[in-house]
Amino acid sequence: MSALLIAGSPSERSRSAALLDAVALRLSAQGALVDRIHIRNLSPQALVLADFGHRSITQAIEQVAAARVLVVATPVYKAAYSGVLKVFLDLLPQTALKGKTVLPLATGGSPHHMLALDYALRPVLQSLGARHILPGIYATDAQVALTPEGAYTLDADIAARLDEATHTLLTETLRPPPAQSGRFAPVAFSQVQCSV
Repeated sequence: MSALLIAGSPSERSRSAALLDAVALRLSAQGALVDRIHIRNLSPQALVLADFGHRSITQAIEQVAAARVLVVATPVYKAAYSGVLKVFLDLLPQTALKGKTVLPLATGGSPHHMLALDYALRPVLQSLGARHILPGIYATDAQVALTPEGAYTLDADIAARLDEATHTLLTETLRPPPAQSGRFAPVAFSQVQCSV
């Protein structure tokens, strides 16, 4: 029951991180284990030079390997996901996401960049072997508003979409299937006999 939240923003506080925080709250409230990687906190030199032996890189790759679910959040710059996230994804092994479910999240200044999730980020996640990529959630600056106190508030539509996405993660991926007590064991088709 582990979910790994990957913050792909170069900024410490960002709207994309606010989306991740909202997902973390929803998952934790339902008993899911949540871990995080803030890519900006990894060694910049190790990221840029693809130093696979650096401790921060090996630890991050191990976190990805251990997770069943990944939630990847990024700001959109110039119609693409962040360069920080790109460098990190490039360091992952080719099958790093094999068998995993991924929820992509993105934020941007206007709705004009929402297709960056489908045309830029989704193909990379697929190439890394993700089993299932949920429909991405894109939020504009207006939908993740900064309050005068320095906190972020989510638009009702975005909050509802996050509710739905985390519900899907919990019911389809993170919770074990219900016990089959009192039911017949599955029968292979080759063992089925019928008479006419």
